[in-house]
Amino acid sequence: MARTRLEVAEVFRRYGPAYRREHRLPLDQHQVMRAIERCRTAALGGHIDKCDHCGHRRPSYNSCRNRHCPKCQGLNRALWLEKRQAELLPVNYFHVVFTLPEAVAELAWQNKRTLYGLLFRAAAQTLQTIAADPKHLGAQIGFLAVLHTWGQNLLHHPHLHCLVPGGGLSPDRKRWVACRPGFFLPVRVLSRLFRRLFLEGLEALFRTGRLHLSGTLERWADRRAWARRLAQLRQVDWVVYAKPPFAGPAQVLQYLGRYTHRVAIANHRLRTLEDGQVSFQWRDYRHPQHLKVMRLKAPEFIRRFLLHVLPSGFQRIRYYGLLSPAGRRAKLALCRGLLGAPTVPCPPAPATYQERYEKLTGRSLWECPVCHQGRMRLLERLPPSGRFQDPVPYDSS
Repeated sequence: MARTRLEVAEVFRRYGPAYRREHRLPLDQHQVMRAIERCRTAALGGHIDKCDHCGHRRPSYNSCRNRHCPKCQGLNRALWLEKRQAELLPVNYFHVVFTLPEAVAELAWQNKRTLYGLLFRAAAQTLQTIAADPKHLGAQIGFLAVLHTWGQNLLHHPHLHCLVPGGGLSPDRKRWVACRPGFFLPVRVLSRLFRRLFLEGLEALFRTGRLHLSGTLERWADRRAWARRLAQLRQVDWVVYAKPPFAGPAQVLQYLGRYTHRVAIANHRLRTLEDGQVSFQWRDYRHPQHLKVMRLKAPEFIRRFLLHVLPSGFQRIRYYGLLSPAGRRAKLALCRGLLGAPTVPCPPAPATYQERYEKLTGRSLWECPVCHQGRMRLLERLPPSGRFQDPVPYDSS
């Protein structure tokens, strides 16, 4: 039996049942663990294809399609990128990152839906307000924002990646206002406004009793202690980082593919599962030139992974301004007209999963992998078994 690469699913299958017995998990975390454990196993059912030339049989098991699953994001990412390609404008693009301080990140862990939503609103309002100011750009901009909640070591580190075209529409919507070459907006100004807007929103949530404060955060529940804490946060520099502009739209798409549909850790970073410990590669950004290997006990690895399970239905990719869903097509058509750029049609989606897979990956699911002459045809559908069955278990030897 061939050895397979270690996956998060294997860690969950071996140590997940004991972890769930020892910890009372929220329903969303429980569902994510079960989905990843069952993904592409007989538990979810599947089908058997048979080559009409050589008779080779190939079993295929269904995916869980959970957005936290490391194995279920590749095709979704490719489909999403294909749609975004039609929306790219022929201008420089900038990458702006908004990061919550560690003290606020602790609050966000207990109030995910509320504070992640506030992070989106504060960052979006900051970018749109400063961009609209005639002292800076004086234009209506458009951008997309992607929430990440992890660092390379899997600890809780909420931050927002924003991809912004370098310019926008003038207030009268009659011309394209370009930013200065190589410079979008002043990060110090962005940082201060972001801090003020977020803390104003945080104070409003506290005042109306919409913050959950328990455990180590109970000390904040007293109004005087809360006021002192807010005063401290006003003195801290909040990190807003603007990276250099991309080389062109093609580089934007390539970069987007690395950021939009990522989960806390990809399977390719995992190295070993031995003696109850998981080892994985990580990059320490204090020494970014060298990859390091971190070893965690399996329960701690599971705990860190589950830190990043999002609330059910929470949208982690959002669009603003010129890219907001309301009127997006008309706004982009206007921008293209002002820039003298042709409209890029969005290609029709292929009809079947096999056609989508071949179009986006260049690999055919129809071609027989053995004889390369026959065509794989459906022989039998496999109903869900209701139990795990990993066809090729991980072998650490």
